Amino acid sequence: MITTLRRLSRSLDSATSRLQSPLLLAVRLYWGWQFIQTGWGKLGDLLKVTEYFTQLGIPAPGLNAIFISLLEFVGGFLLAFGLGSRLVSLLLTCDMIVAFVIADREALASIFSDPDKFYAAAPYTFLFASVLILAFGPGKICLDAILAKRLPSLQKSPVAALEC
Repeated sequence: MITTLRRLSRSLDSATSRLQSPLLLAVRLYWGWQFIQTGWGKLGDLLKVTEYFTQLGIPAPGLNAIFISLLEFVGGFLLAFGLGSRLVSLLLTCDMIVAFVIADREALASIFSDPDKFYAAAPYTFLFASVLILAFGPGKICLDAILAKRLPSLQKSPVAALEC
């Protein structure tokens, strides 16, 4: 009986581990696209973003508006294609944490008292996707993996240790 359970457990582990890279690809593609759209929207109206950042008390609102807009736009592309994914997801995670702390403080404060409010906040799913890629990497279906195979010298670089 125990041997059968171990075999079943190994089979289940093997089958589900094959889903990891396609799942990470789906997360990267969907949330990369979402970041691209939000970044593009911000780039299209930097004055409005700057005014909003000013209202929130963010220092250097004009520069931060440009930085965050470009981070989300370019970072979304990099995330979707799996290029520098962990570094990009680290930056996007920081971006979403700041969004929670500065712009959605009430939702953040309700994490335990009213979790539905926390989950419904705009930064939540962006943060979750960024942390997921940060923790698990981009998966095997990414440009980082393709470049590492084609350019063996990249495998020895310190940046490669952060990726796939």
